[in-house]
Amino acid sequence: MKRLTLSLIAIAGMLQLWSFMPKPTRIIFFGDSITEAAVQAGGYISQLRDSLPPDAYELTGAGISGNKVYDLYLRLDDDVLAKQPDRVFVFVGVNDVWHKRLLGTGTDADKFERFYTALIKKMQAQGIRVTLCTPAVIGEKTDCTNPLDGELNQYAQIIRRLAAQMNCGLCDLRQAFLTCNQAQNPQNREKGILTTDGVHLNAAGNTLVAQQMLIEIRR
Repeated sequence: MKRLTLSLIAIAGMLQLWSFMPKPTRIIFFGDSITEAAVQAGGYISQLRDSLPPDAYELTGAGISGNKVYDLYLRLDDDVLAKQPDRVFVFVGVNDVWHKRLLGTGTDADKFERFYTALIKKMQAQGIRVTLCTPAVIGEKTDCTNPLDGELNQYAQIIRRLAAQMNCGLCDLRQAFLTCNQAQNPQNREKGILTTDGVHLNAAGNTLVAQQMLIEIRR
C-alpha cells in the first residue's frame, strides 16, 4: 500500500511538472498549391521543420491547389481556427491573378482586398498572430516583360498595405524573388531559377521562402 501511494505521488508530480512545460508554438501555413507542396521533402515547410527545434514549434501545412483568397476565407474556420494556432502565415494571391488569364477566373483587386481583410480580422479576433506573404512570381523574366508583372505588383502592394494597416507581420516574397532573379537570371529566363514553371517552386525557390519565413518566425 505504501509503495502504491509513493507511486501515485510520483506520477502526480510528473503530471504537474508536465503541465508547467512550455507548449510548442503552433504555426499554420495557409495557402494554395505552393503551400500544399511545401510539406513534401525539400519543401519550405519541411525545411523550416529541420531548422527549428521540434519541441518549440509545431508546423502545419494547410494549402490546397487552385485556392484563391475567397477559398481561404471559406475554409478558415475548419482548417485554421479550429486548430487554435498561435500564428498563421497567409501565402495567397498567385491564383487570384494568374487564373484570370489561365482560366478566365481570378479575383478582382477590390474583392481581393475585402476578402483578405476579412480573413485577417477573423484570425486576429481569436488572438492569432498573422503574417502576410506577398505572391512571389508568375514568370521569372527580369526585364518586366512577364505578362502579369503589373497586376501581381498591384496585389503585392495591397498585401503590404494591409500588413501595415492591420498590424500584421510581412514576409515580402515578391521583393525577395525579384532581387534574387536580378542577381541569378542574367539570361532573362522565364522559369528554372526559383520555379519549375514560372510559378511553382523548385528546390532553390523553396529554400528562399524558408529563409524569408525563418526571419519572420524568429522576430
